[in-house]
Amino acid sequence: MQLRHLKTIHPQQEGIAKVTSICWSPNNKRVAIVTTDRVVHLFDENGDRRDKFSTKPADAARVRNYMVRGMAWSPDSAKLAVAQSDNIVFVYKLGTEWGDRKSICNKFHQQSSITCVCWPSEHPHEVVFGLAEGKVKIGQLRSNRPLTLYSTDSYVVSCCSKVDGNGILSGHLDGTVYRFIFDESGRGALQTQVCQHTCVPYALAWGESICCAGNDQKVVFYDNDGLVLQHFDFSTDESQREFTVAAANPSGEAVVVGSFNRFHTFAYNPRAAVWEQAGVKAVDNLYTVTALGWKADGSRLCVGSLCGGVELYDACIHRYRYRGKFEFTYVSVSTVIVKRLANGARIVLKSHFGYEVTKINIYEDRFLIAHTPETLLMGDLDTCKLSEVPWQATSKEKFLFDNERVCVICTNAELTIVEYGRNEVLGSCRTEYMNPHQLSVKIKALPLSPAAAAAAAAAAAAAAAANGAEAAVEEIKRIAYLLDLQTIRILDLDTGVSAATIAHDARIDWLDLSLKATKLLFRDKRRQLHLYNVETQTRTTLLAYASYVNWVPGADVVVAQNRGSLCVWYHIDSPDKVTVVPIKGDVEEIERADGKTDVIVDEGINTVTYSLDEALIAFGAALDSGELEGAADMLANLEISPEAEAMWGQLSHAALAAEQLHVAERCFAAVGDAAKARYLHKVVNLMADLQAETGQVSLSHFRVQARLAVLNKQFKKAELLLLQHGQIEDAMEMWQELHKWDESIAVAEANHHPAVLQLKANYYEWLLQTHQEEKAAQLKEREADYNTAVQLYLKGGLPAKAARLVLQLAEESEVPKQTLETIAAALSKAGIHEKAGAFYERLGDHDAALDAYRRGAVFAPAVELCRRVFQGRGVVELEVAWGDHLVASKQTDAAVNHYVEAGAYAKAVEAAVASRQWAKATQIVQQLEPAQAAPYYARIAAHYEQAGALDEAEAYHVQGGRPAAAVEMRLRAGQWERAQKIAGTHMQPAEMMMLYTKVAHTLENSGKLRDAERLYLLVHEPDLAINMYKKARKYDEMVRLVASFRKELLQETHLHLAQQLETDGVYRQAEDHYVHASDWKSAINMYRANDLWDDAIRVAKEHGGLAASKQVAYAWAVSLGGEAGAKLLTKFGLIEQAIDYATESGAFDHAFELARASLKTKLPEVHLKFAMFLEDEGRFKEAEDAFVSAGKPKEAIDMYVHQQEWTSAMRVAETCDPSSVSDVLVAQARAAIERKDYTRAEALYVRAKKPELAVKSFKDAGRWQDAIRLTKEFLPHKLQEVNADFQRFQRGEYVPETQPAPAGGGGGGAGGGGGGGTSVAEQIVAGARTLEDAREFSKAIDAYLRVTTEHSADHDYLEAAWENAVKIAMNHATERTSDVVAAVASRLVEIRRFAQAAELFEGIDSYRQALEVYMSGGLWEQARALYKAQAPQFAELVESRYVAHLQGEQAGDELVMAGKASEGLDVYAQRGDWVKALEVAQSQGAHMVLKYATLHGSVLTNQAEFIGAARIFGTYGTDVTKPALVALYRRLASQLLSEAPESSAHAEARAELKELRAMLVKVIGALRAAGEAPAVVDEFERIVWVATLAAAKAISAQQGLKQTALKLAIALLKYVADVPADKAFYDAGMACKAGGKLNIAFVLLNRYLDITEAIEEGDQHAGLDNTDFAGTDVPFEFVIPEKNYLTDSAREKVRDFVLELSMNSSVEQRLPAHEVQAIFAEADAARAALLADAVNGDRGRRQQPAYPPSDGDMQAMLAAAISQI
Repeated sequence: MQLRHLKTIHPQQEGIAKVTSICWSPNNKRVAIVTTDRVVHLFDENGDRRDKFSTKPADAARVRNYMVRGMAWSPDSAKLAVAQSDNIVFVYKLGTEWGDRKSICNKFHQQSSITCVCWPSEHPHEVVFGLAEGKVKIGQLRSNRPLTLYSTDSYVVSCCSKVDGNGILSGHLDGTVYRFIFDESGRGALQTQVCQHTCVPYALAWGESICCAGNDQKVVFYDNDGLVLQHFDFSTDESQREFTVAAANPSGEAVVVGSFNRFHTFAYNPRAAVWEQAGVKAVDNLYTVTALGWKADGSRLCVGSLCGGVELYDACIHRYRYRGKFEFTYVSVSTVIVKRLANGARIVLKSHFGYEVTKINIYEDRFLIAHTPETLLMGDLDTCKLSEVPWQATSKEKFLFDNERVCVICTNAELTIVEYGRNEVLGSCRTEYMNPHQLSVKIKALPLSPAAAAAAAAAAAAAAAANGAEAAVEEIKRIAYLLDLQTIRILDLDTGVSAATIAHDARIDWLDLSLKATKLLFRDKRRQLHLYNVETQTRTTLLAYASYVNWVPGADVVVAQNRGSLCVWYHIDSPDKVTVVPIKGDVEEIERADGKTDVIVDEGINTVTYSLDEALIAFGAALDSGELEGAADMLANLEISPEAEAMWGQLSHAALAAEQLHVAERCFAAVGDAAKARYLHKVVNLMADLQAETGQVSLSHFRVQARLAVLNKQFKKAELLLLQHGQIEDAMEMWQELHKWDESIAVAEANHHPAVLQLKANYYEWLLQTHQEEKAAQLKEREADYNTAVQLYLKGGLPAKAARLVLQLAEESEVPKQTLETIAAALSKAGIHEKAGAFYERLGDHDAALDAYRRGAVFAPAVELCRRVFQGRGVVELEVAWGDHLVASKQTDAAVNHYVEAGAYAKAVEAAVASRQWAKATQIVQQLEPAQAAPYYARIAAHYEQAGALDEAEAYHVQGGRPAAAVEMRLRAGQWERAQKIAGTHMQPAEMMMLYTKVAHTLENSGKLRDAERLYLLVHEPDLAINMYKKARKYDEMVRLVASFRKELLQETHLHLAQQLETDGVYRQAEDHYVHASDWKSAINMYRANDLWDDAIRVAKEHGGLAASKQVAYAWAVSLGGEAGAKLLTKFGLIEQAIDYATESGAFDHAFELARASLKTKLPEVHLKFAMFLEDEGRFKEAEDAFVSAGKPKEAIDMYVHQQEWTSAMRVAETCDPSSVSDVLVAQARAAIERKDYTRAEALYVRAKKPELAVKSFKDAGRWQDAIRLTKEFLPHKLQEVNADFQRFQRGEYVPETQPAPAGGGGGGAGGGGGGGTSVAEQIVAGARTLEDAREFSKAIDAYLRVTTEHSADHDYLEAAWENAVKIAMNHATERTSDVVAAVASRLVEIRRFAQAAELFEGIDSYRQALEVYMSGGLWEQARALYKAQAPQFAELVESRYVAHLQGEQAGDELVMAGKASEGLDVYAQRGDWVKALEVAQSQGAHMVLKYATLHGSVLTNQAEFIGAARIFGTYGTDVTKPALVALYRRLASQLLSEAPESSAHAEARAELKELRAMLVKVIGALRAAGEAPAVVDEFERIVWVATLAAAKAISAQQGLKQTALKLAIALLKYVADVPADKAFYDAGMACKAGGKLNIAFVLLNRYLDITEAIEEGDQHAGLDNTDFAGTDVPFEFVIPEKNYLTDSAREKVRDFVLELSMNSSVEQRLPAHEVQAIFAEADAARAALLADAVNGDRGRRQQPAYPPSDGDMQAMLAAAISQI
């Protein structure tokens, strides 16, 4: 523990002014200090003095010479006990706030001086003090009397209380220490001598152990029983004086002991269970420590000294801040002060078991969770309630704080509930569903019922007398949670007993208990809202759909949203009473504050508030608190409404339960229940009368209680009350008033009342008068008057009871025959046929008995009667009728045997199948004819297939003539080989192909794409499989098939898929396809277009390299602009490259912007490149400024030197680089030498202080005299050397030296620059020029070639350097020309200077390489020009490359213009530009037209644009050379025939059929031309005829020719194999309805309904009853369509119409076969006539039929249809 001095709160005095006592208030707000001046000073927690008061002497008349020996605060911090040496203890009432009035509330006078005082925290009304005479007393504040705790013979020198507040210690002058324990068990107090200390224990404290110290300089720690634990001996320290005072901190884990000029701190180590010296605080001039006071939270310590000084210390182990909102101060290992920084509020977190606090978390800025090794601490910072429970941490705990009174701990599928303020677990339960919306905990204090309150008051009378009266309340503590997703359990946490278990039929997603936990709201996944009443165990559905639901805070009011309605239940006990308010938006929350309750609704733009009726809400609160009259007053102010009425009802029940009858009467009167109000009024009057008689409140009087029992329908209770008090007649009268005569008679008989017989007679007469013959008969039956009873039963229309009674009598006596006949007739009339038959048998009328049995469907006695009486006649009919009755009763299994007995095998097998008795069905079906058995075989096979017995199912399918169904079954089971075997054995190849295709379509629609693919491939239709995967968006599978079967289209497929995926927004997959299509640039453009720059950069880097990624990054930066772009490039680490790219592109403004924003170190380089750019542009002054800004003034000087602008060069040198002045002069001198101006040159060299250069120039020019003169004048030390050179010159031996370029000299431009600070490229080029000047040409070439893109990003600079290398090679090193040109050209290609590279190759006649470069750069015109002029042998190479390039770019027009029509057409097809493709194809020949028309038609078909596909084929022709195309035309025809619109869209129907017929004519012509099999030709001719019939029908319907339309619709029934069956029968039925043929319409629409049922059941081979169509050409076997032609509503209308016809007795419900067959014959004749006309070729010469044709002329209408379509 660390003690840190904070401040001095009371200064020291000049002399002795001992601080006699210091004490902190338990609420941590005040500290009291008193010195020898007897004035109590009050300071706040920060050490600022806020108040003071003088103490009072025991006797005001005496001199004030007493001392204050001690002070102690009460546990509530409102009182201060002051112990004085003048034999008195005062208790001052100071209040809890500053400024509260002070008063003395208690005085305890003694006979001896008070020496010390303490106030145990657990005893707020008892203060303990010690006396000089050795006694320890306790002052009782309530009685103001002191009592002696114990007595000793030794002066009490010190006392202290235990930290838990349940014990005290006292130290005595003889060294003894006594302990006193306040025993709460009632066995008495425990007082004992603990120990005998070695000296007087002036310093005494009781924490984890007992600490004693005194004048022997030793500190000793004892355990609670007085055994020595440890001692610390400081007697050997000469500076250590006696110990004077000790104090333990509130946790008991630290003790401070005071001495002279110092105080020692001891800390308890709980792990080692030992005390350790934590440190000693030495303070010079402090003098003796006389008082110590710990703050109640242990965070601060006050130290008082002999001279009156009081020092404030901060005491903590460590301190840190949590999330910037809270501060944790560890005052001990087990105590932490948690402080909210916002308002300074604090709470002391302490482990009651002394465990170390290891971890603290705060949730929702309110709820505190702390861990110790063995426990878990929880707290609410708002209420300052803490709990500590044993807990083994698992690090997997989850805490829920939805209920502010409890903490819910979730771990390992278990919930543990802890209530704040209680150190024990409230309850636990197991559940896996811990979502807060699926969990509800409620804790509520409720007022007790009157009876319970009375019992509670009687049980706690003593406590009430001691502590004052308190309201009788009970607490409800319940939790609702999920056992599983469909089961809720409500658990009582107090008892652990389940209050309710609710099983639901759907998943529950929300639940919440009401305020009193008596109701539960829950909602399921269907959004249905339910209410469960826990008390009555009943459930009510409130809403079928609720998007929001919640309880109003603090009330049992429900608010829910049902779509556009706000529903409010103010009285939830009446769920049908709901207030509905229309709203527009969605409910967000419910706010309740300041006496208002508002529902917040979000309407999109605005938020709207809907206020609830606060009076209705407040009613519930009044009811909960038991203020029934107040609740009635509230309701009285409201208008009567459903909600108010329900609340009056609730209040009436509460008033009756509380026996407040006047309130209940008022409630019933308010809702208009006059009967109950009047009844209660009578009861109240009765009470008044009884009170007047007895003089006492008569609510408990038996008459009042009996009346109330009657009101509550507790009639037996009322009877018992009256009988117990001898009121027999009153009890009988009560039952009679209730019209319960039986009970009244029973009471009279039980009590032997003399009026029993008269009562019974009156009862019988009353029953007859009120026509209650049944009860009268029962009365007579009990009296054994059976004949009268029988007559009464018959009179009352109860023949069955009369029959029962007669049958009982028949066993004892003979019943008159007339009576039996009467009963039998009544039974028959009443429909009780079985008993009527029995009576008829009793009479011997067997025919009537049999008829009764028949009518009553009582077949067993009927059959037995036939066999017994009629010798078996009629048994067969009875068995069939019995079976029919059982079938109608859904007892099909029992009906089978009866049908078999009757020989009705068809019905027997139908019943067996319906009852799923398959074995019996298979036996019976053998007895049927094959045609009759076929549909049953199909159903039996379907059963075995469903059961997995595929072999049996296959056998029955084959026996039923349905091999295709067997094949389909095997295919569905994945048994491909077996399916193939069945198909090969029982089916034709064409049938097999059609079946496989159809099954593949079915598998495709059901999502089994792999199986569908396998079938498509088996019939050699990979295109269909590819299209299937395309429609299913399974692009990987699609690509796989294309790669396997259409390799030539693979790249196009990838490109098409990429474009499609890009359109759909699936960019990553689109990228993959672009890459596979070798078009990664499109992927980059895609990402750029969608602002996905990160992906664009990634693709560019992966596929285009670093250069491409730089370009994309730069483009991104440009799109952002400015600082944002710079930040972006900095993020990607590309800012330097972006700046280089900008400078190379001439975008210097952007380069400057980027450099200034993100890379200022790059600014000089940008300035330099800008300067070089300006220099090349001739803008020298601007270039000079840029060079200077770049810190390169030497380059500016070189620029002017190169331009020989000597004045400007000198100006720049003098201004910016004085060291370069000499270089300028030297350069100027060299220029003068070149002009032969030697005088000027000499002056300049001398001025530049370079005379040696002048001498050298003169020597090279042969001006030896000038050289010698200058040497003598300026370089005398070199005169000998110059003379020697001159002599060699005279001898012809002198060779002039090559004069090197001066430092910084040389030209500007690309190669300019030199000296320090130049770039690597410039240095290389400078060196190369030097070598060039030195005529070291080969080395110069190598030097120029050493410059690469790594050295410079300026491509112009690089190009110039490399071209210098080429020039040198061509002029001075011709042997290296080829190599140099190749190297330079390669580098130029790398920087995309294709034209320059190609020109270099042209310069050395390398035309092939030049062409390759041109083509690589896309310079096709230059390539063509080159091969035409110089290299015609490469013409084919260039042109083929150009075509491939155009194909890759999908440039169809250019391909066609280039004469590559076939390739161009492929491009058009890939782009979907079919108009252009067909236009170009027409110029290429018929075969090309047919090819691309077929492609176009296939695409349209796959896109479900069937009419467009038919139009294409009809216009451009058809190709029948491939079976797949023939199947395509067949599929087109089927789709158009099935989807041709009816009703009002006749023109559209004709358009579709016109296109279909045109296509089919082309198909038939092509088939004949190809010599196809006649069966195929016949098939398409039949389809043409079907289309003609359909078109003629549509035209007839449009023109109102109902009879013609009727005939044509019926004629189409012959071709249900080509037209969807449901459509054909529906059209025919509706045409018959329109034509007045209701009997035919009934049969056809009935067949239509059968087909729709088969479609819904998914049985495409359902066996339909064909009896109605026997003798007609309507096919019995056809494929059931996969989907319905009509919508559900339209089908319902058909059902209603058929039902209406079935109820119409005038409609004959059968099909006139001869009439239907006549229509078929007429249609066939019309077809033959029309074909004959076409064959004879006289169609054009025949007289056209009258148009429109007459109604009923089928042939004329067909001819007209042919002419129109």
